[in-house]
Amino acid sequence: MTYQESLARVDHTLLVQTATWEEIRRLCEDAVFYHTASVCIPPCFVKKAKDYLANQMKVCTVIGFPNGNHTMRSKMFEAEDALHHGADELDMVINIGALKEKKYDYVEKEIRALKETAGNHVLKVIIETCLLDREEKIRMCEIVTNAGADYIKTSTGFSTGGATFEDVELFARHVGKGVRIKAAGGIQSFADAEKFLSLGASRLGTSRLVKIAKQEKIL
Repeated sequence: MTYQESLARVDHTLLVQTATWEEIRRLCEDAVFYHTASVCIPPCFVKKAKDYLANQMKVCTVIGFPNGNHTMRSKMFEAEDALHHGADELDMVINIGALKEKKYDYVEKEIRALKETAGNHVLKVIIETCLLDREEKIRMCEIVTNAGADYIKTSTGFSTGGATFEDVELFARHVGKGVRIKAAGGIQSFADAEKFLSLGASRLGTSRLVKIAKQEKIL
């Protein structure tokens, strides 16, 4: 796999609390230059980034981030607001506490509601694998499939761990037809990226690969 093929699967990401517009602007420029799949940015920057990019790059933002324990109604409003301001893709965090309580119907209902709000826009479902056991991860593969979401995503990058090869491999065995996989958090190298993609991931949430490409003048 070439460097460009890996970069084309990247959601070039900056979600830290201290992010400024100047940092987001540079992120957008780098994404366009390196032909990534999207930029993944905080909701408050969506409109400005969308206008700045002038349809040169997809804009992804986050919903219920990073903890996921917002009300369903507030997540729906966040999604509607993001779409109104031009977001192309939404990455939502599930209610992890509800999953732990085995409120599977609620978790599925929430994802389904967000997908209905998203419509033809891509919805990725962050399940925060580092906080789940194997049974919960498998159950979430089933729930995400049943709810009609487009992707299952490993991590926010704001908890105790990020994507692992084992989790992506597990997802690939248990998600239904049409559900893709996004590995996010802890992707440190192009070798990592290639491994995640070979195991079944279709997207990678990271800023590291573009930084490496710039440092090593890969393209």
